[in-house]
Amino acid sequence: MPTITLWHNPQCSKSRNALELLNKQNLELTIVKYLDEDITYTQIEELLDMLNMKPRDLMRQKEEIYKTLKLKDEIDNQKLIEALVLYPKLIERPIVIKDSIATIGRPIENIIKLLES
Repeated sequence: MPTITLWHNPQCSKSRNALELLNKQNLELTIVKYLDEDITYTQIEELLDMLNMKPRDLMRQKEEIYKTLKLKDEIDNQKLIEALVLYPKLIERPIVIKDSIATIGRPIENIIKLLES
């Protein structure tokens, strides 16, 4: 049985829905409360590889901190990753990882597809 990891924000309804879906599947589940834990640069790089995304694609671009830091104008991916590490609120959620493949669970059908693969 594969281990599933959920990058979870309990304050987010989409993240809570993802957790509910995963709990119903009787899977071995690891939960990463990324707002409460120290996330490293390496973890973000690995996550981006699993998602097959660029740093900006993982960012919540409507967050106030995104605007305050003027990240829209930043072209250096390394600096964008650093922003994700320093301000994990910028990380899109929820994220589900299975067998080194990840998906953002918006819409929730993305999670279902990942579980079926």
